[in-house]
Amino acid sequence: QVRGLCGTYNWNQQDEFTTPAGDVETGVTAFANKYRASGECPVLVPLPLEPCDAFAGRRELAEAACAVLHGPAFQ
Repeated sequence: QVRGLCGTYNWNQQDEFTTPAGDVETGVTAFANKYRASGECPVLVPLPLEPCDAFAGRRELAEAACAVLHGPAFQ
């Protein structure tokens, strides 16, 4: 009986972005905006399709962080 930002844990990836109103969003940004705590929270805008293009100087840092996830601790 889990839903929201944690997903549904029912092995159906088609309903992971179920909103509080019960509809299913297709994108992360629209989904996250449905869970804004108040009107004072900024509306999220879609991120660039390729984050490394927008933040080229961060590529090495990102690759190092991802290497940890591919390492033995997470196998």
